[in-house]
Amino acid sequence: MKERVITAAQAGDTTLRALYESAFPEKERIPWDDLMCLIVTMPLDFTAYYDDELLIGLTIVYPHEPFSWLWYFAVPPTLRGQGRGQRILRAMLDRNRGRTYVLDMESPRQECDNSDQRQRRHNFYLRNGFRDTNVYRAYSGLEFTMMIIGEGEFTIHDWDILVGDLRRHWWPDDHIEEKDL
Repeated sequence: MKERVITAAQAGDTTLRALYESAFPEKERIPWDDLMCLIVTMPLDFTAYYDDELLIGLTIVYPHEPFSWLWYFAVPPTLRGQGRGQRILRAMLDRNRGRTYVLDMESPRQECDNSDQRQRRHNFYLRNGFRDTNVYRAYSGLEFTMMIIGEGEFTIHDWDILVGDLRRHWWPDDHIEEKDL
């Protein structure tokens, strides 16, 4: 597996963009052009993963202290269930050994049309060493749960700090954060 760090100069890579835009619902993703600007201004660790020249996944991480925030992690649907996602996750964690990562994902406890998908995703992270934080937030009617891997505990205060940093760089007007759940 090869890893390539993605820069804003690769914004025209249609394969990467297609994976990003197909893997996440529109209201859960930062618009591509905004994301390319954030790679420069925040900065973000945007890595693409390849088997030979075949794109097998991507990760986008906001390296922050004391928690690195795994924003996006995607594997093309045709390649899921083959162990590639686990290889990518392991590579990302090994590359930054000792870091603590948090992620937010659609909560499997919320009633919805994609509850099976949410549960599979939640189980994937649990199998790969993440644990629930019991921190939940909601945006535009979607409930998200925070998960963590590494040392320490993650609180709603930690979440507010991470989101506050993001808001200094980017935040859409229609992205309304709801009260604690």
